[in-house]
Amino acid sequence: MNTPIMRLFGLVVVLFALLVVFTTRWTVLEAKGLRDNPLNRRSLLEQQLIPRGVIRDVSGGVLARNQRHKGGIYTRTYTPEAREFAHALGYSFLRIGTAGLEKSRNDVLSGQTNDFRSFVDQLTGKRQRGDEIVTTLDPKGQKAAINGLASHSGAVVALDPRTGAVKVMASTPTYDPNALNDPGVYSRLSTDAKNKPLVNRATQFGYAPGSTFKVVTATAAIDSGKFTPQSTVSGRNRVPISGVPLQNDENESFGQIDLTTALAKSVNTAWAQVAERVGRSTMTRYMDRFGFNATPKLDYPATQMTPSGSYYNGRLISPLSPRVDLGRMGIGQDKLNATPLQMAEVAAAVANGGTLMKPHLTARIVDPDGRTVETIQPQVQSHVMQPSTAQAVNGMMQAVVTSGTGTTAQIPGIKVAGKTGTAETQIGTTINNVWFIAFAPADHPRIAVAVTVAQVPGFGAQFAAPVAKQVMEALLK
Repeated sequence: MNTPIMRLFGLVVVLFALLVVFTTRWTVLEAKGLRDNPLNRRSLLEQQLIPRGVIRDVSGGVLARNQRHKGGIYTRTYTPEAREFAHALGYSFLRIGTAGLEKSRNDVLSGQTNDFRSFVDQLTGKRQRGDEIVTTLDPKGQKAAINGLASHSGAVVALDPRTGAVKVMASTPTYDPNALNDPGVYSRLSTDAKNKPLVNRATQFGYAPGSTFKVVTATAAIDSGKFTPQSTVSGRNRVPISGVPLQNDENESFGQIDLTTALAKSVNTAWAQVAERVGRSTMTRYMDRFGFNATPKLDYPATQMTPSGSYYNGRLISPLSPRVDLGRMGIGQDKLNATPLQMAEVAAAVANGGTLMKPHLTARIVDPDGRTVETIQPQVQSHVMQPSTAQAVNGMMQAVVTSGTGTTAQIPGIKVAGKTGTAETQIGTTINNVWFIAFAPADHPRIAVAVTVAQVPGFGAQFAAPVAKQVMEALLK
């Protein structure tokens, strides 16, 4: 065979190989990415011909279903109760795409997860249908959260610390998912820079967690062996931290104070000194174990979740950075931002004996014939601390509720462990972002909760703790 023919043959082989490579890339390796691309409307158009799976709350109540139109076209419709679940559910409409659980579980809901079943359905002439999602969301807790937040901007997340099941995910102001099918309504809500009703405050952006972060500092201090709950530290007002005097709330000054009392009374100077003595590397290690500095491991769109941690010029930075004031970070200030989901995980890890379970919104997946095809099993996310440390921090958090700053969260007949938090938003004013994290019953925890309320004239004990109490009471009935 002469040289020109060999060259031509080699070129044909190369071109064929490239064809195979790129065909495989687009049809197999990157098919899901193309299908989920927000600019790709073909997938959404095709999905209009498929009855989308129903979404239910944990008790079986329907939250999202389909409406059939002429020509075999289906559109999504949401029940009146869905308004309370709006941010967790999200939405699915041709004009605006998908969000929330509708997006993260889109393949399941649109029947695109089982290629063999789809192939069999085509052969038998059976219409392709999506699977049903039963969520972990509890309607009683969800209602209590929305009612508790009322007209305030804020969010609530409640977890079952034993399994990671998300029992409550509420954000206010909320919205009616059905209304988003109107382009005018969606445009108005998506450009509302003041209220930002489409933002899920439970998982996005976050606020300075204030003194609730002292639970993280306490965990690092005790589990590392550098402190015990009985260790003493100065609670004097205006102790220099990073060369700048730090104030306690209302400029209250204490002498030598043990860590249990320092947590119960939320003494800033004491915990800032503890953080400095624990050190950057140890604080970073425990923050990572709690889930800080990374996108949460929830079955929810990553684009709608913000990592909790220290931010500088809009970018997440390591606690090891010299830009981070370690002492002030240790009391939930400086550059620290956290979401309610993250702070609920902090409470849940302590409640569950030091083991953090991976959070999940989906309880099980049911096929169109009513058969459960998948049950989401509890998974360990990380071992944050030793059980003895969790027991110690649990006792310290109980002191917050029995005799400290969190007495407004007391529930008759039930032991509650908690921690208040207040972060000033305007220097020299009384307008704050406030927090409360808690779990109950403290001796056998079943619920861990985080509440944040934005821009209120007071403290966490006044605004956030009563909401947490309402949610825990609703879920523990």
